[in-house]
Amino acid sequence: MASRSLRARELRGAIVEACRWLVAAGLVQGTSGNVSMRWKKRMLITPSGVPYERMTPEDVVEVPLEGDGSVFEARGGNVPSSEWRFHFDILRARPEVGAVVHTHSPYATAFAICRKELVAAHYMIAAAGGPTIRVADYATFGTQALSDAALAALEGRAACLLANHGVIATGPTLERALWLAQEVEVLARQYAIALQLGHPVILEEEEILRVVEKFKGYGPRKG
Repeated sequence: MASRSLRARELRGAIVEACRWLVAAGLVQGTSGNVSMRWKKRMLITPSGVPYERMTPEDVVEVPLEGDGSVFEARGGNVPSSEWRFHFDILRARPEVGAVVHTHSPYATAFAICRKELVAAHYMIAAAGGPTIRVADYATFGTQALSDAALAALEGRAACLLANHGVIATGPTLERALWLAQEVEVLARQYAIALQLGHPVILEEEEILRVVEKFKGYGPRKG
């Protein structure tokens, strides 16, 4: 039991560190965005409304993945992030996913506001699993409709945009999901600049699929 508790606390601590890194990297603002990790048959997720600079490992909420998400374990009166539904549904539907990161990063969110998907203007889009990063249909935050839309946009992908909202990035580890969240923002910034300069040349789908294969195992590996 002691080792079980220690492992859980380490993961909780990693989530807190991840949230503070997202703020420092400019990928979230205030209490926007959220982070979750798979831990055995449970989801560890950031609490609702707790500023990241004050968040502690004890604030992280546990939600059993075997239920419907309505039952959770928390300390100090915390409740799961308002976006717990899509974290919960992604972890249940995608067993290869170990962590989910949600951001409101400026450039990627701007494309989401315009409902424009990111295309293969740069080969690094392959990091998300294909030649596009799709935009999920708009739905009110925290709803099952938004979760359903996100799952559809994530089919065959590790990241998506949420219309008029933000970004979801996933990965087998938290490090990988954070890396991808930052990469999506870089891709969006590059594409926005290229559109201002002229007419971006879009790479062929066949090339991106080749890069997808080359990218297997690419990126941060330690979880």
